[in-house]
Amino acid sequence: MTDTISHHELDETPLARLQHQGRLLNAVFRGHTNAPRRIGFRGELALRFGPRLADEARPPELSCEQVMAVADVNDPHLSFFAGWLLSFEYLRDVAEVLGNVLSPRGKYFLFCDNVDLSRRYQVPYNGAVFYVLPIVESTVYNEMLELLHLEKSELKTKDTAGKLDAVADAAILFELSFDTISYAEGLEAMGPVRNPNENRPV
Repeated sequence: MTDTISHHELDETPLARLQHQGRLLNAVFRGHTNAPRRIGFRGELALRFGPRLADEARPPELSCEQVMAVADVNDPHLSFFAGWLLSFEYLRDVAEVLGNVLSPRGKYFLFCDNVDLSRRYQVPYNGAVFYVLPIVESTVYNEMLELLHLEKSELKTKDTAGKLDAVADAAILFELSFDTISYAEGLEAMGPVRNPNENRPV
């Protein structure tokens, strides 16, 4: 894991509360990116925890996986966030967990396993707008490259921080419009939730 950040620096970003709540898990990157004053995170965002027994740390019951996020020091909001969800329904959990770090000007992308492969939506929630897309290219990173027209070969020489910067910079400038639907409409339109443990070798 790359971890190049002091708690003091983290405390100056909107990632601080999430870190203190124990929600930033399985980090493949957490620290300064190559952009000035930017802190980045790649990993998993815990959305719901099971009951704790004494001091035992329980794994989350629900997570937003393959998360990519950036924030600037002293900016109270995340400027970019992307992640994968098993079901569109969990958008509400993401919005409520992120809460006051969301902003109307931030760019937030959720790739959902049960969204029709031909559809892309904008879903306003908690004062922010989420771009909701199907997962086609197997990973959030690949999906973001495809969506933003970034060439994987051009990013190959960059380190993890540089790749995160490239995706975040392009995402922040993203201006395409999709069909706007409400969260309730999205719940009606979503497909069945796949059992993630099906067809896995035992």
